[in-house]
Amino acid sequence: MDFLEEPIPGVGTYDDFNTIDWVREKSRDRDRHREITNKSKESTWALIHSVSDAFSGWLLMLLIGLLSGSLAGLIDISAHWMTDLKEGICTGGFWFNHEHCCWNSEHVTFEERDKCPEWNSWSQLIISTDQGAFAYIVNYFMYVLWALLFAFLAVSLVKVFAPYACGSGIPEIKTILSGFIIRGYLGKWTLVIKTITLVLAVSSGLSLGKEGPLVHVACCCGNILCHCFNKYRKNEAKRREVLSAAAAAGVSVAFGAPIGGVLFSLEEVSYYFPLKTLWRSFFAALVAAFTLRSINPFGNSRLVLFYVEFHTPWHLFELVPFIVLGIFGGLWGALFIRTNIAWCRKRKTTQLGKYPVIEVLVVTAITAILAFPNEYTRMSTSELISELFNDCGLLDSSKLCDYENYFNTSKGGELPDRPAGAGVYSAMWQLALTLILKIVITIFTFGMKIPSGLFIPSMAVGAIAGRLLGVGMEQLAYYHHDWGIFNSWCSQGADCITPGLYAMVGAAACLGGVTRMTVSLVVIMFELTGGLEYIVPLMAAAMTSKWVADALGREGIYDAHIRLNGYPFLEAKEEFSHKTLAMDVMKPRRNDPLLTVLTQDSMTVEDVETIISETTYSGFPVVVSRESQRLVGFVLRRDLIISIENARKKQDGVVSTSIIYFTEHSPPMPPYTPPTLKLRNILDLSPFTVTDLTPMEIVVDIFRKLGLRQCLVTHNGRLLGIITKKDVLKHIAQMANQDPDSILFN
Repeated sequence: MDFLEEPIPGVGTYDDFNTIDWVREKSRDRDRHREITNKSKESTWALIHSVSDAFSGWLLMLLIGLLSGSLAGLIDISAHWMTDLKEGICTGGFWFNHEHCCWNSEHVTFEERDKCPEWNSWSQLIISTDQGAFAYIVNYFMYVLWALLFAFLAVSLVKVFAPYACGSGIPEIKTILSGFIIRGYLGKWTLVIKTITLVLAVSSGLSLGKEGPLVHVACCCGNILCHCFNKYRKNEAKRREVLSAAAAAGVSVAFGAPIGGVLFSLEEVSYYFPLKTLWRSFFAALVAAFTLRSINPFGNSRLVLFYVEFHTPWHLFELVPFIVLGIFGGLWGALFIRTNIAWCRKRKTTQLGKYPVIEVLVVTAITAILAFPNEYTRMSTSELISELFNDCGLLDSSKLCDYENYFNTSKGGELPDRPAGAGVYSAMWQLALTLILKIVITIFTFGMKIPSGLFIPSMAVGAIAGRLLGVGMEQLAYYHHDWGIFNSWCSQGADCITPGLYAMVGAAACLGGVTRMTVSLVVIMFELTGGLEYIVPLMAAAMTSKWVADALGREGIYDAHIRLNGYPFLEAKEEFSHKTLAMDVMKPRRNDPLLTVLTQDSMTVEDVETIISETTYSGFPVVVSRESQRLVGFVLRRDLIISIENARKKQDGVVSTSIIYFTEHSPPMPPYTPPTLKLRNILDLSPFTVTDLTPMEIVVDIFRKLGLRQCLVTHNGRLLGIITKKDVLKHIAQMANQDPDSILFN
């Protein structure tokens, strides 16, 4: 009797912290698709089922886009309101943020559009005045108190309900997309808690962004919605295609950049990205962006986060300062990665890691106390970047636009070169202090036990540096327009330098230095700002920052965190150049015990159960006999356990002395012997094999491109050993003079 004619629940699934078998998953999907196609010719109902199966992928993308866009809109609106709550409240309706409160006011003037009687600071509510030192102290105290409350709620919710909701989530998503299984990481609780705590963390004023965690939120939406469709619920490889598209939708709603989102998924997070996934990612990103635009969380009817309108073109000479910004971005990226990883390692290996709530509260308190006195650190990071990108116009009241001769326009109606006024010099000092605070505090913030993105803080560092350099260049051009570098293109009375453009290029450079993105970064930046004609400066800065950062360290921040956490991730960008062979890496080594194998027709249930209980291996090679060691196939530990348990329950007479057969036909048994157990259906008859003399660079390439869990090593058809993904990762670490035991998971 072959009890496996009917599929057993659980066979073909994977344990937590295990790697999926991409080859097997793809093969199963092909078989399923072939069966549906063949049946579709038999009846109308089967044809309808075939069409619905083909359409289910697009329906799933539509649902992911709608849900991701809705959640992103909710997060944006909530974060904006709660950020303003630290400074005051709207008496006309407590649910209005500062901007919307004054929009609805009839007593607001254009010059003081951020001041209206309906908006009251905490000092006005508590002591009825907004003037004097005591009022300042009250506002200061309330600002710090609200920041601590938001941060405490965020870290407490993460710690109690969803520990996986912390961090940015992109390192783990990269690992999951490569085939690793982390159960619960993309679950319902993680989605709910991450959405709530992301709003709280951003509102607390910490140096973090919501853009990276929105990728995690979108992937949670994708994973949950996959359970509504059999095609994706039962196939891990197909589910990862959906998650790749969900990551694109996440970036699309984070920045309002649908094309950049698709390229980000392709360049940065996806491991397997077929052409079909590209189209579906594009559709999901489109729907997500459309949904966010319909919600209109920024209230400006624009999808882009930092819309810019620069009136002057850039000049060829300006590529020099743009490249300087690229060098700064690369240096900052390399410095940030090294210091942040050192701090995170200290957190993991010392007592510090045992007190996440205290760590978050201390960092929040320091951030809030240092941020309040400086208007540029007090405002939210997104507002700061928006102000830094802004090109000063006639109606701007910002200190960054406090130029002399302000209202003397040139014939074309554009602003001429302007000497900086007292407000600009004051803003420069404040921005320099803001730059130092952002550089230092971001190192300690990223990696804490709260949702924390890195896109916006990195962009803020670059935007500040760029604006400082831009204003410096502008003043240099004004006072020395007769210098050789300026006189050919910058005449007296012309508007030559655009400081906002330098801020934009600096933001791209620093983000590129930290993440090592190139193509997707440039596309995200021009979608983010609408500055299409400034692609060349952005490309120059992005490439320079990548080259400089790569010269100081090959890993981007996400790859560094993957290695820090010991996830089994094979980086596709790194080349393996060492001259080792498969026999140097395989288990067992020369002096090790023999390889644990199963024979195809001579082992009892008790023998197999003993091997399972005495070992922790994920699977076992099956051979003809111990003497011949000729390979038959490979069987997974989980499938063996489930099949034997199921046979004991459902098949009469199966006992410990029953013989297990992996052959197609079992020989006739003498009477009164226990019934045999046929397990050929769970045997992988085509395991991937290499010879013992195969170079390791080819083996590494095979593991990367096919997504293998393990590979068997043979010599003249005889089984010698096995190489697992973990063995490959340990070997790569060893060759790079790193600790091979840092690869934690099986």
